[in-house]
Amino acid sequence: MTQAPTKLLDLSRCADEPIRTPGSIQPHGFMLTLSPELGVLQASANLAHWTGVPLEAAIGQPLAQSVGEAAAARIAAELGAGALPSRPTYIGTVTTGNGGHFDVLAHAWDGLVILEFEGVDRAEAADFRHLYPLIGDFLLNVNRSAAIPALSELAARRMRDVTGYGRVMVYQFDPDGHGRVLAESKEEGYESYLGQYFPASDVPAQARALYTLSPIRVIQDANYVPATLVPELNPATGARNDLSFAALRSVSPVHLQYMRNMGTLASMSVSIIVKGKLWGLISCHNAAPCPVSVEKRTACEQLGQILALCIESREDATELQFRLDVRRIMVEMLGRLTKGADFLDNMSAVFPELLRFARAGGVAIVVDDRVLAYGDTPDEPEIRALAGWLSLHGHTEIFHTDHLKDVYPAGAGLIRNASGLLALPISRIHQHYLLWFRPEVVQTIEWAGNPHAKDAAPGSPAQLTPRLSFQSWRETIHGRSLPWHSAEIELTVEFRTALLGIALERAEQMAELAEELGRANKELEAFSYSVSHDLRAPLRHIVGFSDLLIESAGAEDPQQRQRFLKNIKESARLAGKLVDDLLSFSQMGRAALRPARVDMNELVAGCIDKLGMEMHGRNVEWHIEPLPVVEADPTFLHLAVFNLLSNAVKFTGQRDPAVITISSEDGHGETVFHIADNGAGFNMDYVHKLFGVFQRLHRMEDFQGTGIGLANVRRIIERHNGRTWAHSVQGEGATFSFSLPKHPSP
Repeated sequence: MTQAPTKLLDLSRCADEPIRTPGSIQPHGFMLTLSPELGVLQASANLAHWTGVPLEAAIGQPLAQSVGEAAAARIAAELGAGALPSRPTYIGTVTTGNGGHFDVLAHAWDGLVILEFEGVDRAEAADFRHLYPLIGDFLLNVNRSAAIPALSELAARRMRDVTGYGRVMVYQFDPDGHGRVLAESKEEGYESYLGQYFPASDVPAQARALYTLSPIRVIQDANYVPATLVPELNPATGARNDLSFAALRSVSPVHLQYMRNMGTLASMSVSIIVKGKLWGLISCHNAAPCPVSVEKRTACEQLGQILALCIESREDATELQFRLDVRRIMVEMLGRLTKGADFLDNMSAVFPELLRFARAGGVAIVVDDRVLAYGDTPDEPEIRALAGWLSLHGHTEIFHTDHLKDVYPAGAGLIRNASGLLALPISRIHQHYLLWFRPEVVQTIEWAGNPHAKDAAPGSPAQLTPRLSFQSWRETIHGRSLPWHSAEIELTVEFRTALLGIALERAEQMAELAEELGRANKELEAFSYSVSHDLRAPLRHIVGFSDLLIESAGAEDPQQRQRFLKNIKESARLAGKLVDDLLSFSQMGRAALRPARVDMNELVAGCIDKLGMEMHGRNVEWHIEPLPVVEADPTFLHLAVFNLLSNAVKFTGQRDPAVITISSEDGHGETVFHIADNGAGFNMDYVHKLFGVFQRLHRMEDFQGTGIGLANVRRIIERHNGRTWAHSVQGEGATFSFSLPKHPSP
């Protein structure tokens, strides 16, 4: 294909380009937008090239006019099978009236049905069996790789095997948007970028936002000539079409020039989304144009999602261990700080622990006219001046920086041992501070090209991309310390609270929190096991039944195919439910409680309304006694009660009628609630496992579930300083009880 004519590009505005509404597509396929009646509203300008049908004969006409009667009927049947998602879905392979074969992707967005046709050499449906060896092998080896770079390198190799690209990189974005290459798999002859940084301007903020929404993007040939949409404006909105999710979406001319400067004519990017945020990208490059079929793209997208889950699991484990270690040091210090009457003497006795607590090189305490310092710190007059500056500028809360010289005028003279500062005010009235200092850490960063020389030189043609060179460029950074970890900041706030009202009881509370984190660590181990084991089972079912479905493509038994599809759908639903429950459980321990007055009658009624679909076609008798008003977090309490009522409905599924009773009683200093049913019950020998995470006392074949619901109930009630317990006679029903204090602790 001939290269597009060079256009003058305004380099200063490349980050503001309309990348979601380019008005055109890549020409390795064609696009149609349809009305709800499947009339063609818009078509890409290359329609005639692919189908032989001129634009004027297609726009405003039924779909069959553009693609032929047989293809239109096939597409109409698929579109009528259910609501279209917002992301492109493969709906089959069709043959148009002129004999061309196309994989068809469809999605509903921007008020239209958007169809994308990618030319293929086969008349048969896409073969998704590429998914099995890729995901199966990755899952098999994932637990052997504890470190994220090793996991990333494994993913890069597998993705290069599937796509045939010459180089695959996995890189992570830092808080400033710069991307560091963690892993790489490449052929001979391709330059290595392993360990190098790409500036944030290479992937501007709006592009990162789009990568977060749309997890995969392919460019088959960087020299392509875009095919415009005709008419230019979306008939439903009167504006340019939003092609955020379209697989054929055209990309920025600046980015295409960027690729050519890099010696790359084909690329694919797969987003790594961790906890809803763009953690990084799997970036695939090829020196020559290279198509990637829909089935291979699907396999790569699935691998990216599994890699993201693995990264999240390992990061959570590392974060939890770090917090546990820091909290242990804090508990140790608080215990020792209660032994003497003199505050400064107590503090000076724990100086070594204070250094370990903040991973600092020096620590100082400023109280009135006294300054005590330990380790490598600035001189006493410099410490006093710094405390005065903190007070003058209103730093009455935690203050931290890893580049003090940029915010404190005299900081340039403190670079050697105080490039970083963590300041803790220990009085609400006086200029009393606990100060931690971190020394300068001279960093040498290897960039894939000079990030400070991205503008074209004077006199250069304006059409050149901001990225002219990718040769390794080293930058040495002075005046910075190691950054302060978010956990260190959060735990310093807790430490301040303890210091302002220090007592032995507070130290005991810290010890309890450390114990809680120990339990959370065990929960995280169970989380990792569930990701590698429980999640693997439904994925294997999906792959296995997909293979059976493909093998039965020529069979004439529709009931068998429906059964395969039902099994695939059920396995996908189970996997999604497991991930949702895991995320819910992990968030439960972090969110702050917001207590309010809660009418339990209204709360129970709302939960029963939500259970309407689960009770459809069943005879369920509800016996609800008048319930009191309590003081609790409405959202969390609603989740706990809903889980208990949902369990009661589920485990009475074989009873007619199902009888569920909700009652309360006034206890000593607490209100007790009971939810009783006449369902399957459970063996009291195992009651100690009942509220544990990932524990199930019944077979999955009898009662489905992930084993997280009751663990959530216990965590919620315990966070309200309440209790949970249960009693049952197997085969005769169960009673679940919980208590809430009448006067919650502040």
